[in-house]
Amino acid sequence: MAEKTNYLLFMINAFQSLEDELVRETILQVVSLKLWHTLSSGRLQMELCLNPELVKKWTKIKRKEAKEAKKAGLPCNPSDMLENKFLRNLIEEFLEILDLKVMLSSQDGGEESVLNESLSGQVDDSSVLYCERFMEFLIDMLSQLPTRRFLRPLVADVAVIAKCHLSTLYTHEKGRLFAQLVDLLQFYEGFEINDQSGTQLSDDDVLQAHYSRFQAFQLLAFKQIPKLRDLALCNIGSIHKRADLTKKLLVLSDTELQDLVCNKLKIISEKDPYSGRRDFLIEVLVAFFEKRQSQKEAVNALPLYPNEQIMWDESLVPSINYSGEGCLALPKLNLQFLTLHDYLLRNFNLFRLESTYEIREDIQEAVPHLHSYINNEGDTAFRGWSRMAVPIKEFRITQVKQPNIGEVKPSAVTADVTFSISSYRPQIKSEWDSLKEHDVLFLLSIHPSFEPLSPEEAAKSTVPERLGLQYVRGCEVIEIRDEEGGLMNDYTGRIKRDEWKPPKGEIRTVKIALDTAQYHIDVTELAEKHTENVYGTFNILMRRKPKENNFKAILESIRDLMNETCVVPEWLHNIFLGYGNPSAAQWTNMPDLLETIDFKDTFLDADHVVQSFPAFQVTFINTDGTENMHPSPPFRIKLSKKMREISHALPGNVNSSDITSKNNMADDEGSQKEKLRVETYIPADPGPYPQDKPKQNSVRFTPTQIGAIISGIQPGLTMVVGPPGTGKTDTAVQILNVLYHNCPSQRTLIITHSNQALNDLFEKIMQRDVPARYLLRLGQGEQELATDLDFSRQGRVNAMLVRRLELLAEVAKLARSLHLPEDVSYTCENAAYFWLLHVYARWEQFLAACAPNKENPSFVKDRFPFSEFFSDTPQPIFTGESFEKDMHAAKGCFKHLSTIFQELEECRAFELLKSTAERANYLMTKQAKIVAMTCTHAALKRRDFLQLGFKYDNLLMEESAQILEIETFIPTLLQRQEDGYARLKRCILIGDHHQLPPVVKNMAFQKYSHMDQSLFTRFVRLGVPYIELNAQGRARPSIAELYNWRYRELGDLPYVREEAIFHKANSGFSYEYQLVDVPDYRGRGESAPSPWFYQNEGEAEYIVSVYIYMRLIGYPANKISILTTYNGQKLLIRDVISRRCKPWNIEPPCKVTTVDKFQGQQNDFILLSLVRTRFVGHLRDVRRLIVAMSRARLGLYVFCRRSLFEQCYELQPTFKLLLRRPDKLGLNLEECTPFTERPLGEAGNIHYITGVEDVGHLVNFRLEHLRQIQSMQCYTTPPENGNAGIVLRDAKEVMEEENGEAFDAMNSNRMDEDTVETKGDMMQEGNKMDAGNGEAGDVAIEDKMVEGSTDEAKDNMEEENADEAKDKMEEENADEAKDKMEEEKAESKGMEEE
Repeated sequence: MAEKTNYLLFMINAFQSLEDELVRETILQVVSLKLWHTLSSGRLQMELCLNPELVKKWTKIKRKEAKEAKKAGLPCNPSDMLENKFLRNLIEEFLEILDLKVMLSSQDGGEESVLNESLSGQVDDSSVLYCERFMEFLIDMLSQLPTRRFLRPLVADVAVIAKCHLSTLYTHEKGRLFAQLVDLLQFYEGFEINDQSGTQLSDDDVLQAHYSRFQAFQLLAFKQIPKLRDLALCNIGSIHKRADLTKKLLVLSDTELQDLVCNKLKIISEKDPYSGRRDFLIEVLVAFFEKRQSQKEAVNALPLYPNEQIMWDESLVPSINYSGEGCLALPKLNLQFLTLHDYLLRNFNLFRLESTYEIREDIQEAVPHLHSYINNEGDTAFRGWSRMAVPIKEFRITQVKQPNIGEVKPSAVTADVTFSISSYRPQIKSEWDSLKEHDVLFLLSIHPSFEPLSPEEAAKSTVPERLGLQYVRGCEVIEIRDEEGGLMNDYTGRIKRDEWKPPKGEIRTVKIALDTAQYHIDVTELAEKHTENVYGTFNILMRRKPKENNFKAILESIRDLMNETCVVPEWLHNIFLGYGNPSAAQWTNMPDLLETIDFKDTFLDADHVVQSFPAFQVTFINTDGTENMHPSPPFRIKLSKKMREISHALPGNVNSSDITSKNNMADDEGSQKEKLRVETYIPADPGPYPQDKPKQNSVRFTPTQIGAIISGIQPGLTMVVGPPGTGKTDTAVQILNVLYHNCPSQRTLIITHSNQALNDLFEKIMQRDVPARYLLRLGQGEQELATDLDFSRQGRVNAMLVRRLELLAEVAKLARSLHLPEDVSYTCENAAYFWLLHVYARWEQFLAACAPNKENPSFVKDRFPFSEFFSDTPQPIFTGESFEKDMHAAKGCFKHLSTIFQELEECRAFELLKSTAERANYLMTKQAKIVAMTCTHAALKRRDFLQLGFKYDNLLMEESAQILEIETFIPTLLQRQEDGYARLKRCILIGDHHQLPPVVKNMAFQKYSHMDQSLFTRFVRLGVPYIELNAQGRARPSIAELYNWRYRELGDLPYVREEAIFHKANSGFSYEYQLVDVPDYRGRGESAPSPWFYQNEGEAEYIVSVYIYMRLIGYPANKISILTTYNGQKLLIRDVISRRCKPWNIEPPCKVTTVDKFQGQQNDFILLSLVRTRFVGHLRDVRRLIVAMSRARLGLYVFCRRSLFEQCYELQPTFKLLLRRPDKLGLNLEECTPFTERPLGEAGNIHYITGVEDVGHLVNFRLEHLRQIQSMQCYTTPPENGNAGIVLRDAKEVMEEENGEAFDAMNSNRMDEDTVETKGDMMQEGNKMDAGNGEAGDVAIEDKMVEGSTDEAKDNMEEENADEAKDKMEEENADEAKDKMEEEKAESKGMEEE
C-alpha cells in the first residue's frame, strides 16, 4: 500500500508540473479525448450530444485508430490501449481498496481467526492514507482545465463521489479528512464552468441548465414511468431539493430504479458492480438532478471570522509542525486556475485559514495569563491578567435588523460590551483606549474544569479543553464610549477638535457589529437543536495588534470581487489564469504602441545611446531630418521592427547569450547592422529662474535597463527580475519619469510590499522631473519619508492651498508690472480671465509684431511685454545680440507664466470645494498623476476607492516576488470597469524570485497549498518572458561570485571594477570573504532552549569577538551588520554584545538581525552566523542563501560548521567557492587602522585563529592594552570629572569620526541602489520554518522571547532607564519578566481579597 501511495504522490507532483515541456507532453496523453473510449455507451452519447463540436474530432480519432490497427493487422479495440484505460483502471483500483481494504475484517479462518476478530471493524491507516491521496489526486486533476476537460465525464460515469459517500470510511471517525476531501472533489466536479471553452458560467446559466435537465426528466417520467406521474406534474421548485426528490423516488422498486438510471437515463452503466444497490441508485439520481447551492451564495453565507470549530480542526488549520507526509482538505495555488472565481475562492479560503491560524496563536498566548477558575458560586472567575484580553462586565445584544431581500441572515447585528481597565497601568490603558472604528475584537467564552487537569489528562486533552475555551466569535468596533457615555476616538467629524475631552472613568463600553452569517447559524442551531445560547456565555474580550488585524478588510475585498463581474484586462486574462501564449501580453505583441519615445534625461550623452543599442548602427538627426554631428540629450527614438524582435525579455529557460549569438550570426550573414535614427531636439526654455530648471537623472543605465524602460513605457505586461544591487529601483523610477512625460494624461498606481520600499521609491521619484503636486502617498508609512514635503492626502491639500496663495501673489505682481488693478488676483477664476484678456493677448500681439522684425537683433529685448515682471531674474534674460536666442528666452519666460496660470487652474477645484474630505478625494481621484501605497493598504481600502471613482491606467509593482498572489491581484482591480472593459493599459512587475518569497506563517499552507508562491514567481514558471538586469553595483566582484551563479549572466558595473575602494583589501583581514569553521564550544554546538529556538553559543562568542576586533582597529559601527538565520541566535548575539561591549563603551553594530529581515538592505561588512551543527535547517532553501550572501559590499565572514554545510547538495555552488580558502579566520595583525594600501588578493602576514578561545584572548589582550593607554592618559591629564572611561571614549570617538568620514568619502559616489528595509513588516522572517527538513521554525517562540519594537541593536541594548526598557518589553508581549511580576502581584492581591 505504501508503494501505491508513493506512486500516487509521483502522479500528483507530475500533474502539478505542467510547465515542464517533457512532463507536459508525456502526461497529458492519459487525459486526452481518447480517454472517452472507456466511457459507458450512454455517458459517451450524452457527452457528445452536450458538446457537438467534439463529434467531428471524435470521429477523426476513431478513423485514425482503425486505420492504424488495420495497418498493423490487429483488431481495433481502443479501450484496451494502456494510455486510454490507465486512469479508469486507477479509479477502479481505488474503489476496490475503499470497499475491501480500508476496514479490517475477520474473513480469514484458521489459527488467525481470533486475531482477525479482534481487528474487525478497525481501520487500516495505510489504506486510509492512500484513499486520501487519491482524493487529492482527483481534486488536482479536476481543478485545472487541461486535465479536467475529458476526465470529468469519466469521474461522473464511474460515480466516484456517490460511492465515496456510501463508503464506511466517509462516516467513520477516522475518515473525517477523507470526507472533507470528498466534499471538495464534489465541489470541483460540479464547478460552474464550460469544460470545453473554459468560460465561467453565470448563476443564470447554471439555473437554466438545471431547469432544462429537470424538465426533460419530468417529461420522460410522464411518458414512460406511471409511478412517477406525481413527480412529473409537480413544479420544479417543490421537488428539486434532496429530501423532496428522494421521497418521490421511494415509490419505485429496485428493478424499476435500476432500469431508470441505467437504461432510460443512462447515467451509469448496467455493468457497474454497484448498479444493483438501491441506496447507490437513489444517490446517483438525486445528485444528478438536485439543485446545488451557487458558489456565490455559499461564499456569502460563510462567516468572515473564524470560530472555535475551524480553529482547532487539524485537517483545515494544521499545527506549526506539519511534516508534509499527509494531505489536507485545503485548496492549492498552483500554475493554473479554472476561472477568476476559482482563483478568488481558493485565495479566499487560504487567506481566511491563514488568519485563523494567527488568531489561534494569539488566543493561546493571551488566555493562559488570565488563570481562570470556578469560584464558589460555580461561575468562571479570573485570578490573573493579560495585556490583550480583559474580562467582560456586561454583554448585551442591542439590535438585530431584518434580512435584506433575498437573504435569510439579518442585515446587521449590534451589541454593547462593557469592561473595566482599572487594573491596568497607564500605558496598557491607553492601548485599550485607542480602540477605534473598524478594529476587530474577539469574544471568548471561558469555562474551565472544576479541578485542574492532571499531567496525563492535559497531555491527552485538546487546546480548548486545557484553556477551558468553549466559544470564539469575532466582531468589529462601531464606537467606544467612556464611563459617562462620551464618544472616544471619533474620526467621522461628529466631535470637533476643539470639543474633544479626555475619556472619563475606567469603565468602557464598546458598540460592536457581530458577524451576521455566524449569528444566523448560531440562532438556527439554538432553535433546531436546542443547543446552548452562545451569546449568553461570553466573558472575555480579546484584541490583537493593529497591524496584524487587517484580515477582515482583505477578506471582504476578496468576497466583493467574487460578487462582482471581475474584468481583468483582456490582454492579461488568459496569462493570469495560466493558459495561452505566455508572451501574448509582452509589448511586442500589443496594439496601440508608442511609435516614438521621448527619453528625456534617460541618456546622459550620445555615447550612452550608442552603448545602449549595440545591435544597431546609431545615427543622430535633427528635427528637420539633417544629420547632427554633435548630438546632446534629450533624445527621441522611433521604434523599429528589429527593436521589437530583440526585446530583452526572455522566458526563464532561455539564456540571453544564446539569443545574442543568433543575432550576431544573423548580422554577419546580412550586410551590416540596421540603422537606428535618434532625433535630437532643443527642449523649450523652462524659464529664467533656477527653480524652473528640471531635475536631471545621473544614473548611466545599462542596455538591459534601457530595454526594461522601453518595455515598461509600452502597453502590456513587463516583468523585470532585479538581482541584488542591480538598481531595479532606479529603473522603476525612470520608467515612471519617462511615462509621465510621454503620456501626461495617464495616471499610475505604485504598489510595494513594505513602507520602506515605497518610501525609497518615492524619494527617488522626487529627484526626477515630475512636479510634486502630481505625487500622492497613501497609508501609514508616509511620515517616515525622508523629505520636508508632506505627500499624504492632507499634506498635499495643504500644499495646494499654500501654493494657490503663492501663485495669486505672483499674479498680483504681474498685474502691477502691467499697470493693471491687483484685484485680478482675488481668486483663481479672476486670474483665469486676467490670463485670457491681458497676458495671452499681449503675447499674441508680441508674436505678431516679431514676425516682420526677425532681422532686428534687439527687437525682442525692446518690445517684450513682460520685462518688468522678470526684472528680478538672477541673470539678464536678453542680450540684444541675436533675435533667435532672445526669442528662445522670451518663450521660456512665457512658459514660466503659462505654468503659473496652469497651476492656478488646477488649484481652482480646491477653491470651490470647501471641506477637507472633498478636497482630499478630488486630489486622489483627479489631481494626482502618481499614487503610491502598499499592497495591504490597497486591499484594505478597495471599497473606498471604488466608491470615490478612483481611476488609473498603469500599475507598477515593486518587490512583487515578496507579495502574496491575492495581494498582487487586488491592486489590478481598484477601479470600476468602463463599459465592460478594464482601463488598465500597463502592468509592470519588478522583483526577484531567487530571493525569499512572501511570508506564510503556517507550514501547511506554505508547503501543501503553495500559498507562498507570488504571482511574479507563477508567471516565471509559466514561461512569461522577463527582463533580468545583468550588472550589479553593490559588492566586490569576488563576493558577487558567491551568488551570481543563480542568475542568467549577472556581471558587474564598471564602477565596482574601477573604484579604488573595491581594489583595497579589508584592513586587519587576510581575505575579503571567508568561511570560518566554528568547533564545539564548551562541549556543544547548536542548542534549543525551547523547541525550534536555535542558538549556538560558540558562533555568538566568535562573531562578537571579531566585531570587537574590527571596532578596535577603527571600523565604524554603522558599517558592520551581524546577521543570523534564527531568532534565537539573534537574541543570544545581542546578549553577548551587551555583556562584552558595554563595559568598554563599544558602540553596538548597525544591525543585529536575521537574514530574512535584512532582505533588501546592505552594509559594507557582514558577519554571518549559520547556527546549525546537526541539520542544515531552513538554509537548505537556496533563496535564503542568496539573500545571505548578497548583503555585503566589501567583506563577508561566514561562521558555521564546515562538515555540515559542505555536504549540502543544494548549497554546493556557493560553499565550493567559500572552501577554496582556509576555514580558519585569517587576520593581519600588523594593520591597526581601518585603511590599508594592501591590494585585494594579497593576504599579507596571515595569523590564523584556531578557535573561539584564541580570538577571545586576542581581543582581551588588545582591550587590556587599551586600558593601560587609558590609565596613562588619566594619569597625565586627569579629566575634570575624574571619569577615565570618558577620556578613552572621547579619544576613540575622535578616531572613529575621522575613520567614518574617510569611509564616507570613499563611499560618497557609490551608485544608488534599491535598499528596502522591512522593519515595518509585521510578517516576520522567523515565521519561515525549516524548509529542507520539514523542521518548523521559531515563530512560536518569537512572541515569547521578543526583542524591542524595532530591530535597531542600539535601542535594544542601551536602555537609558529602567522604565523605558520595561515599556519596550511590555509592548511586545505580556509574557516578559515585568508582566510576570505584575501577574504575581495581582494574583497575591486577589488571594488577599478572598
